[in-house]
Amino acid sequence: MIFALNDLDFEIKLNRFEEKPLKLFRQDFYLKLFILALSFNQPKFCPTAAWNPFGITFANQTTIGRDPYALFINTNNTVYTLNRDKKEILMWINNSINPNKIVSVDFVYSFSIFVTNNGDIYYDNGDENGRVDKWISNTNTFVNVMNVNSSCMSLFIDINDTLYCSMYFHDKIVKRYLNDSEMIPITAAGTGIHGSASNQFNHPWGIFVDLNFDLYVADCYNDRIQLFQSEESNGTTIVGEASSNNIISLKRPSGIVLDGDKYLFIVDSDNHRIIRLRSNDIRCIIGCGGEGSQSHQLSKPQTLSFDSYGNIFITDIYNDHIRKFDFLPNSCDNSSIVQSVYSSVLTENHPRYSRIDFDLSNYYFEAIQMNVNESRYHTLNINSSIDTYVYMYTENFYPSDPHINLILKNDNSFGEDQFEIRTVLQSTTANILVVTTFDPNVTGAFSIIVSGINSVTFERLFENHDKCIIGGACGNQVKVIGITLDDILRYEINQSMTLKNQPLLIKISIALTIIMFILGLINSILSFLTFQNENLRKVGCGIYLLASSITSLLTISMFTINFWFILLTQINLSVHRGGCISIEPLLKLFLYFDTWLNACVAIERAINVYQGVNFNKEKSQRFARWIIFILPFCISATIIHEPLHRNIFEHQLEDQIIETKVIVEMHKWCVVNYSRVIQDYNTAILFIHLIGPFVANLFSALFIIFGTAQQRSSAQTSQSYMEHIREQFREHKRLLISPSILLILSMPRLIISLLPGCVKVSDNPWLYLCAYFISFTPSILVFIIFVIPSELYRNTLKETLKNWQRRICQ
Repeated sequence: MIFALNDLDFEIKLNRFEEKPLKLFRQDFYLKLFILALSFNQPKFCPTAAWNPFGITFANQTTIGRDPYALFINTNNTVYTLNRDKKEILMWINNSINPNKIVSVDFVYSFSIFVTNNGDIYYDNGDENGRVDKWISNTNTFVNVMNVNSSCMSLFIDINDTLYCSMYFHDKIVKRYLNDSEMIPITAAGTGIHGSASNQFNHPWGIFVDLNFDLYVADCYNDRIQLFQSEESNGTTIVGEASSNNIISLKRPSGIVLDGDKYLFIVDSDNHRIIRLRSNDIRCIIGCGGEGSQSHQLSKPQTLSFDSYGNIFITDIYNDHIRKFDFLPNSCDNSSIVQSVYSSVLTENHPRYSRIDFDLSNYYFEAIQMNVNESRYHTLNINSSIDTYVYMYTENFYPSDPHINLILKNDNSFGEDQFEIRTVLQSTTANILVVTTFDPNVTGAFSIIVSGINSVTFERLFENHDKCIIGGACGNQVKVIGITLDDILRYEINQSMTLKNQPLLIKISIALTIIMFILGLINSILSFLTFQNENLRKVGCGIYLLASSITSLLTISMFTINFWFILLTQINLSVHRGGCISIEPLLKLFLYFDTWLNACVAIERAINVYQGVNFNKEKSQRFARWIIFILPFCISATIIHEPLHRNIFEHQLEDQIIETKVIVEMHKWCVVNYSRVIQDYNTAILFIHLIGPFVANLFSALFIIFGTAQQRSSAQTSQSYMEHIREQFREHKRLLISPSILLILSMPRLIISLLPGCVKVSDNPWLYLCAYFISFTPSILVFIIFVIPSELYRNTLKETLKNWQRRICQ
């Protein structure tokens, strides 16, 4: 249950007021005691209080602009913030959906506001103007109330009308009694020199002054919360490394608020979450699933404020939102609690995966779906002899990318080896709890106790083993464009069997790989012997094709290595992480390099035909050398993300009972775990490398025929346009062969890459295998595509072979 704080319900230490003589102050104080109330909300909460982890957007960038730092909610639930782009103070009065009062203000990059009971608004104006200003609501006028030489990241006015400013860039907190005539503030805490001593700060941010005039400071870059008791210059660390509450780590805390019982709510900015500290119970309450833009996530939160109902409002900087998270009153209702229990044992037969922030796939896990008839608040506890770690997901859980759909994770706040999670279990979506261990390769029994008003049913989840390769939520994979040989063969290879006992598909794949390697080797040798001739390298085409003879050999060699790596590791289940990380990216590097070189040949031939006798061979030669030098670096830069996100994933299929024996089928393969942003980037890059050379070859071939025909038909009107097309076709027939063949051979790879949805390879493995092998045939056809159709190239090769024959005979 939530209680409103009575504004008179506090103790005051009178001897802490120095600004006036005690006698006069007492008269002034007791007058204020009756007429002055706090202007902000300090609700009281029960020990089990919880908030809906799914927030709503109270205001977005359209209304509040970019980087909304400032936030204040008064006791009438009027919401105040600043639009820094438009230099406005915005007010939501009487629960309005949109701001119904806007005040234009002259400030530069204001960070904070504070509102008093009479409606006056104090706002930071220190970035360039060096002051704190006040907008007087009754007269709609502006006055300067304090001179500072820095921005005030946080403002606070205590019950004695003392204004505090956190000077982030000067590592101190200053204050000024507002009834004094002196505009220059004095130091309340900090030395002005950044450090980690008890009397120092390292970029202080949020501040709060309680009714005893104790000052709480979010010491941002020291990753701690400091408490300065009234008139004390040395602070005590109450959250952080040097505190007794060091069971949770802060990262750049930026805001701090006290509730009606003096318990702390901390904006843990760079951990993108909100922390609640109550006695020795410190836990994450909002944004516990990591950074993001979904309704249960935050991205660089800065400021927190309560309304009178206990709902939490947060400025979400990187999302340019103000988020509202509703207080759950039934979280305090313990009158009819029902407990539901689930027990199980993590064994060596359980699937393993790579836990968040860890690379090795050696953490056993069990996924449990919790079903409820009504969306309600629940508390989850565990009893176990092992050190467990848990994650909460919504909708689905993907072991290959455990960041997807994550809403909560264990923060080790309830005990060394246990956990407690307080959250809303939804009746309309799947609530999935994943139980794993803090350390790898640990097994043991555990029990989950779920407490709430309604009972909970449990269902252990087994992995979806659809043999998906492309598309949406395909079993264990994330949607990515492109297909790999591992995707095609992983379920076709029989484990622990010799090559002789493998399926026909695998045997044919072995034969094709060997044939392609031999043909690729012959192709590269003959092509190299042709284009190493100096006369052919006087133009860019010869240089491109010489480089292509080398890259084609590298491509087909890496293709062969990749095939045998996949085959042998799937048979022996001993995937080497170095091979997993490096082979596929290297194969892509050589393949993309080779296809772009072929595209460069097509483009230069089109330019040659267009320019005719004006074609500059020397310029073409210089340009080609620069392209060959720069191109591999450019390609590497575009795919550098892939080895960083590749990892080994291991899982078991459901146990099979054959002749009273339990057969456990395990699978290991290389997977790519991308975040949504990296995934979109990867898709764009693959499109570029697939479609770019395709378009270059297509338009070069079309231009050679139709573009040149159009030019000549304009200059030579004696022939029709169609006659010019036929003439161009006869004249440049050999130049059309290479781009046309490359176009045809690239079509299967392009079509497969663009297939929508989730594709099951098992439905048609031969189709996908053929398409994959065909996509690599250009790397073994350089000699056939470029040398054989050209009389010049054929004669050059013959001459080269004769020279080599004479050298051998000598």
